[in-house]
Amino acid sequence: MRQLDNIDKRILNALQDNARLTCKELADSAGLTPTPVAERMRRLESEGYVRRYAAIVDRKRLGYGLMVVCNVRLKQHSRQNGAAFVEAVGAIPEVVECLNISGEYDFMLRILVRDMEHYQSFVLDTLGSIDAVGSLHSTFVMAEIKPYDRVPIL
Repeated sequence: MRQLDNIDKRILNALQDNARLTCKELADSAGLTPTPVAERMRRLESEGYVRRYAAIVDRKRLGYGLMVVCNVRLKQHSRQNGAAFVEAVGAIPEVVECLNISGEYDFMLRILVRDMEHYQSFVLDTLGSIDAVGSLHSTFVMAEIKPYDRVPIL
């Protein structure tokens, strides 16, 4: 993989701040004209530096007042059990992030629900129905201090 130069880094940082910037606006922030910026953007996209463009939506405005970090331990460590869990979790809309982790637990889920009653129902009816799950440990998020919505480009 080739090294990014300072102009590529400026473009990527600007896009992370606002993916709706026009090519001219990006060119102004990168100190170039629009044509070379458009070429760099196409290259950054084709090389996989930019996977997709998305909006960051306010979860609370959509009624998701509670964020939960849920650590999951599988019943049994096998490729089949892990794959079954990953497939099941991938289909659950409330699970917005799933990380395979090391240590005491096997997976860490970030879950968005309306309230505690919704989470209780979610645990009993949704996570509880996944046969691969051995145990859970829930931590309730009181405040998002620095949410993950950008990658540092140094």
